[in-house]
Amino acid sequence: MTPTRPRVLCPEAAVSRTLLLGWVLVQVAGVSGTTGVVVAYNLTWKSTNFKTILEWEPKPINTVYTVQISPRLGNWKSKCYATTDTECDLTDEIVKDVKQTYFARVLSLPANANSYAGEPMYTNSPDFTPYVETNLGQPTIQSFNQADTKLNVTVRDARTLVRGNGTFLSLRDVFGEDLSYILYYWKASSTGKKTAKTNTNEFLIDVDKGENYCFNVQAVISSRRANQKSPESPTECTSQKKGVSRDMFFIIGAVVLVVITFIATLSLSLHKCRKARAGRSGKNAPFGVA
Repeated sequence: MTPTRPRVLCPEAAVSRTLLLGWVLVQVAGVSGTTGVVVAYNLTWKSTNFKTILEWEPKPINTVYTVQISPRLGNWKSKCYATTDTECDLTDEIVKDVKQTYFARVLSLPANANSYAGEPMYTNSPDFTPYVETNLGQPTIQSFNQADTKLNVTVRDARTLVRGNGTFLSLRDVFGEDLSYILYYWKASSTGKKTAKTNTNEFLIDVDKGENYCFNVQAVISSRRANQKSPESPTECTSQKKGVSRDMFFIIGAVVLVVITFIATLSLSLHKCRKARAGRSGKNAPFGVA
């Protein structure tokens, strides 16, 4: 058998590998040794009713962060400049156009930035479209009333920081017909729930007369593929006082009248008896006795 010769790398391949290894070592040294800069990671959007904050990790050590945000076809704008926080409120930027898609990045710089002349390291966030991604906040029941067999419930639209015509818009102003509400209601003496849905802010539903009902509401954006529903509102309950029926009212009235008549007749009879007794006592008194 012919002995196998050991593989010998050509000089060009050996040089290329050496250069590649050297470049990697330089990058590692530049990140952790020379500058000591901590690079941000785990960038996360937190948004409810368009109040939007970008969060990230870690807590900085000898590092400050600057956040930049840009719409899809716009320029980068710096926010939260040279901060040691790990969050940045970007609401005032995203409410300019909530249907726009935004990108953000967190730049890392040495705490003593005056002595740093290199390009800052940064981490990109996921893209974010407020109209389809902001969470819906817990709705509020504005008023409710139960009369006979009708239950009326009105929902208050939450205010947002989105501006229009010089005022802050409500969720209804922003979402229009995309926003609907679901009402969950049940007899206070039972656990079986029923549902009703409206594209407005008001429910008017049929209920059983004289029964107390409990209910809560939930906001829904049906056009979304995900993140459609808000948390349910706090539960409210009606309090129906058991009224006296008309027939019972007349019966009780008649009984009261009979009792009053009996007492009046008895009082008059007792008065007459006392008067008669007094008359007889006067006639039988001895002569000369006043």
